[in-house]
Amino acid sequence: MKAKDVMTTQVATVTPDTPVQEVASLMLAQGVSGIPVLDRDGRLRGLVSEGDLMRRAETGTDVARRSWWLRMFGSGENAARDYIKTHGATAGDVMSHPVVTVGPDEDIANVALLLEKKRIKRVPVAEDAKLLGIVSRADLLRGLATRGPLALERPAGDREIREALVAHLATQPWATSALVNVTVNDGVVNMWGVFNSREQHEALLVAARNAPGARGVEDHMSLEPPY
Repeated sequence: MKAKDVMTTQVATVTPDTPVQEVASLMLAQGVSGIPVLDRDGRLRGLVSEGDLMRRAETGTDVARRSWWLRMFGSGENAARDYIKTHGATAGDVMSHPVVTVGPDEDIANVALLLEKKRIKRVPVAEDAKLLGIVSRADLLRGLATRGPLALERPAGDREIREALVAHLATQPWATSALVNVTVNDGVVNMWGVFNSREQHEALLVAARNAPGARGVEDHMSLEPPY
């Protein structure tokens, strides 16, 4: 699946001149936690998120949270940037920029990794700086909910099930240290051998349960004793 397959295309936007109070009201009305900022030509300029509006002079939440030693040795630029965030009157003042974006053909696996790595809740989908949509964590969940179980081709018999699982495990770096043998009887996968961590054990069982054509899994593995 690609970003264009799960992105929300009806996206509320604001301009750099939109007052912050109007931005906050729009976010509440739309039930979103972030709004893209577009210039007059429709080009993506930035993004205003809940985090950009958390500390504001109007609500008395603009108190500096930096420790005294950071304030002493920190640059004046940081203090000025904080002041703009807490006192700026427009979306252009408080927006985060430049904006991390993805293309419409970006694989959603990469989108998920990006959201996790950057610790963000949404990422705009853009092409040539033109906003096409936005992918949020909720959009990824919707994609999962509508996708259903893994659509895997069912092998013809036990040998094919075993070969498919063994080949899959060979591609997984976490499985290389496991001393595991696989047998399949009437569609039931039997996992034999030793593993070196509980996480590796569970991952091996997940892979076995997802093996194409498997009707069940029998776990005969044990934890490798430390030496």
